[in-house]
Amino acid sequence: MNTRICRLHGQGDIRIETIPVINPAPGEALIAIAAGGICGSDLHYYQDGGFGPIRVREPIILGHEAAGVVLVVGAGVTGLSEGERVAVNPSRPCGACTFCRQGLPVHCLSMRFNGSALRFPHEQGLFRDKIVVDARQCIPIGDAVAFSEAACCEPLAVCLHARRMAGPLAGKNVLITGAGPIGALCAGVAAEAGAAEIVVTDLQDFTLAVASQMGATQVINVARNPEDLDAYAAEKGHFDVAFECSAAAPAIASAIATLRPQGQLVQVGVTGDAPVPINALVGKEITLQGTHRFDVEFAEAVGMIAQRRIDVSPIVTGTYPLEQATEAFDAAGQRSRAVKIQIVFDGGVAMR
Repeated sequence: MNTRICRLHGQGDIRIETIPVINPAPGEALIAIAAGGICGSDLHYYQDGGFGPIRVREPIILGHEAAGVVLVVGAGVTGLSEGERVAVNPSRPCGACTFCRQGLPVHCLSMRFNGSALRFPHEQGLFRDKIVVDARQCIPIGDAVAFSEAACCEPLAVCLHARRMAGPLAGKNVLITGAGPIGALCAGVAAEAGAAEIVVTDLQDFTLAVASQMGATQVINVARNPEDLDAYAAEKGHFDVAFECSAAAPAIASAIATLRPQGQLVQVGVTGDAPVPINALVGKEITLQGTHRFDVEFAEAVGMIAQRRIDVSPIVTGTYPLEQATEAFDAAGQRSRAVKIQIVFDGGVAMR
């Protein structure tokens, strides 16, 4: 049996190739991928060959946001059936290292994460028609959840983990800087948590319109109307919590300027080194909180989508077949008209 794959050979060089697929071993499952979302890291690999210190050093199959159908289960697999629709969790902590034993699997010393160039050899990704994965990576989604929605479980899990790091949001004033997929989903999780006010900033009207659909109470185009943030910086600031999703220096500065004393800045966006106004951070006693990936939040994301507690569908702004993967990545890079671009694979075509 063979499968088509979406493999990056170098900056801007995506090729659709065919490789063999083996039968699942005990504890594994063969999945027909139906839909997969292009993440910011995938886009950085394609456009720039990496981001920050993480560089693509060998051909890599991209993708870590995916959902599909179980084709075959290996020996000993329980709780998973052939024909079942699943979201695929790309995160595979070892369970045995120091941090895993301390209940911090996000910081696993031997973490394996599909589609990541952090390790070498790279961890190959999910953008393929068929893949064998550990059965524990497969979370059933039920029949009512569309594959396009289920493929958003991974970025939603990132935002749920960020929300957990922020603490309770009920009744609080929240700022979100950056209205890409993560910023839009942060608006969704803040709204679901009962935030009183959710202000989202970005440079593009298109992405801000999606953030409004996800729960933002106000959006500000800081490229056109930067002065609209000024009132929030008055009298030492207004917001209780800021989710900084852009990793852009001006956005970091605006978040610190508009946070109230002892407010919390949750840094979600990633980059290389970036300037931070330390004096303001210190003078206002602001807590700077990092957040990274997710753990139990993946299963929580599946549940939230299935229960319709968060509607992720507004962020999906374009869909392409696998054979048009290059066009899909080019579209994903057009932030004036795209938020989340997804690719459809054989599993999705078969289930239509």
